[in-house]
Amino acid sequence: MTVVNAPRMHIIEHYFECCGFDHTFLQGGTSVYLWNLSKTFAARGHRVSVVTPAHGRLDDLRQRYEVEDLPYEDTYTLPLVLDTRVWQGFPGQVDLELRTTAHRIRLEGVDLYFLANDQLNRLPDTFYPPYSAKGRDLVFFKPLVFQVDSVRFLRSWFRDEKAVVHTHEPYYHHLLPAALREDPAKLVVSNVQSNMPITKKVYGPEVTRLFDLLGVDVELPAPDPEPDVPPAIVQYQQLTHLHYTYPPDHVAIYELTAEHADLIDFLSPGQLDFYAGFRDTPFEPLFRRLPISDVVRRNAHKMFVGGCAISDRWLAWDPAGVDRAEVLGGLGLDPALPTFFHNARYAVHHKGQIELIRAVDRVLSEGLKANFVIRCVSANGIDDPLFHEVAARHPGRLRLEWERVEEAHVFARAAASDFALFPSKFEMDTFLIAQGEAMAVGAVPIATDQRGMEHFRHADGPETTTGFAVIRSFAEDDALLTDALAAAIRQAAALWSDDPGRYRELSDRASAVARAFTWDHCADLHLAAFTRLWEGRTPALSTELALRHGWFDLLADDQVTTEAAIEHGDIEAYERRAPLDADAAARMFRAAWRRADFAACERVLDRLPGAVPAREAHLLRTRARVLADGRLEYRLPHAERVQAVEARPGPARALPSVRALERTGPGVFVGQAPDADGRLLVTLSSGRTVWDEVRHG
Repeated sequence: MTVVNAPRMHIIEHYFECCGFDHTFLQGGTSVYLWNLSKTFAARGHRVSVVTPAHGRLDDLRQRYEVEDLPYEDTYTLPLVLDTRVWQGFPGQVDLELRTTAHRIRLEGVDLYFLANDQLNRLPDTFYPPYSAKGRDLVFFKPLVFQVDSVRFLRSWFRDEKAVVHTHEPYYHHLLPAALREDPAKLVVSNVQSNMPITKKVYGPEVTRLFDLLGVDVELPAPDPEPDVPPAIVQYQQLTHLHYTYPPDHVAIYELTAEHADLIDFLSPGQLDFYAGFRDTPFEPLFRRLPISDVVRRNAHKMFVGGCAISDRWLAWDPAGVDRAEVLGGLGLDPALPTFFHNARYAVHHKGQIELIRAVDRVLSEGLKANFVIRCVSANGIDDPLFHEVAARHPGRLRLEWERVEEAHVFARAAASDFALFPSKFEMDTFLIAQGEAMAVGAVPIATDQRGMEHFRHADGPETTTGFAVIRSFAEDDALLTDALAAAIRQAAALWSDDPGRYRELSDRASAVARAFTWDHCADLHLAAFTRLWEGRTPALSTELALRHGWFDLLADDQVTTEAAIEHGDIEAYERRAPLDADAAARMFRAAWRRADFAACERVLDRLPGAVPAREAHLLRTRARVLADGRLEYRLPHAERVQAVEARPGPARALPSVRALERTGPGVFVGQAPDADGRLLVTLSSGRTVWDEVRHG
C-alpha cells in the first residue's frame, strides 16, 4: 500500500532520544525507529522536524555535523512539586531556574532540533535517569523538564504552523496532548512504544502545577475507587509486571495521553489488541473493573497500527554470502549440526532467558546434537552464574556472548543459524525487531505466542506458520515455559534432520514474512492515518476490535455477530440478533468451558439448563472438591498448572503467597486450598490464565 495524493504535511517527531542518525549516540531501539521513519517521511516529500534533548553532547555533534545555533532562548522557572513521601528531606516544591537554547542539524531532508539547558545536559553518557535516582536526585525529572521545554519550544518556534506532532511513549510525553489541544494547528499523535503498565501513574499535584505553568485548563481524573476484586488478585499483579498500586493522589499517564491526543499509534496489531483488553492474562479481570478500561473503550476509535520495520541495511545484505562453516567454526561450533540463535539485551524476565538457558541445558544434557549461539547483550556482562555454569557444561555446543559487536557480525551469526529462539514474556515486546531480523535471513522462529509478536506468524496453523509457538508466560522462572521450549527445540532439531523439505518451506516463509516489514510500509501506514487527521476526518471505532473485545454496547445491532456473542458468553448480545436456542446455548457453554469462563457457563445453565448435557454440567460443578484428608482436588482437563494465591497483610505493594498444587495426572491437581479470600490461578494449555474461586463450606 502506498499513499497517493497525500497532502504535503509538516510532521514533528518528538521523543526523549532521537539520535538514530549516529551510532555513538544510540541508547535504545526507539531512536533507530524514529530516524528511519523520519528519513522515509522526508523522502516522500513531507517536511520533517525532530525535537529532542541535546543531552550535553553538542560539542560531540559539532565535530561531525554542522550545528546551527538558533535565535531561541527561553529563560523561566520550572516548579517541581515533590511527593515528600518519596522525596524525603526535600521541600514540597523545588524551583528550577532554566535557560533553554535550541540548535539545529539538517540531515537527509530532516531538521533535527536539540534543546539544551542545565537539566537536559545532564547524563551525557546514558541520557536516561536511573530509577535509583527517584527520591534522591532531581535528575530523575529530566524527562519531565524535556516535556515542559518541548511545549514551550513548539509554541514559540512553530507558532501557528499546522503540523502533526508524533510523540512517543506516554511516560515521556504525557503533558503534551493536553498542552497542545487548544492549538487547532497542532494535531497530536501519541505513540505507545513499549507495553509499560497501562495504569502507570505520576504524582497528581506535580502535573497540576506544570499545567498551571503552561496555561493548560484540564481537570485531572478523580482517584480510582477501590476495585471490586479480591486483594489476592490485586497483590498478584506485581508478579505479572502488568499493574502496580499507587496512592489516590496519582494520575494515570495513559489516561492523560489517550483523552487528549487525536490518535494513538501502536507498533503491531497484536500490541494494540493486547493494550485494549489484556485478554487471557492474570490482569484481565482487574483491568475490566478499573476506570482505565473505560478510558480505553472511550478512546478506542483513535487507535491505529503505524507499524515498525527491519532496517534497510539488514534487508539489503545477502545471507547467501555468509560462510556458515567459517562463522560457526570460528565460534567453536560444529557447522554440520542444526544451530539455534538468540539475540537480545540481557533481561532475564522480559526476554525469558532463565527459561531459555534451562531448556538449552536440558536438551544438551539429554544428548541432543545441536549448536546454540546465545547472545544476552550487556555492557556489564551476565551476572547470573547459571548462564556460565551451563556454558561450561557444554563446550563446543553452546556459545554464550554478551559483548556488543558490529551489526555485520550479528547478521553473520543469524544467517549461519537454522532456528531463532525468542521466548519473550510478560507481553513487553511490541514488535521485536530482532526476531524479524533473524527470520529475514531464513532462521525459523521458536517464540512465545505473544500478541505483540503474532505478526511474525509463528503461531499460525500448519499451512501458513513460519515456525514453532510456545505458550505465553506471565511468571518468573516459569517451568511450563522451560518445558515448552525444550520440547520445541527437540521437535525443531528432528525436523531439520528428518524433513529438510518442510524445514526449507518454513525457512522461506519466515524470510518472506519478515521482509514485508519495511520502512516504506511503515511510512504508508502512518501517512494514511496522518492524512485522514490532516483532512479533518473523524476516526471511527473498528467493528472488528469491538467484537474481539466484547464491546457490544458500542455497536449497532447490525454490527453484532452471533459468533462473537457466543465467544464472549454474552447472552444479551446474542439475543440482539437471534433467540438463544438449545444449540446456541450448548455452543456458548462449550466455548466458555474451553476458555475456563465458568461464570459464563453458569449463566447458560441458568438460562437453558436442558441445553447442556448433564455430564458437561457435572464437570463444571465438581471441578473442585475436598478430599478425605482435607486437601483440595481440582480437575480441569485443559489445565497445565494450578496455584493457590492468598493476600498477605502489609503495605499496598505487599507480595501475595503463591503455592502450586501438585499435578497428579492430566488435568488433576491436589494441594492445600486457598483461604476464603484467596483464589486459584489456573494456567490453561493454550497459555491463557484465569482466576477461580473455591467455595468454602
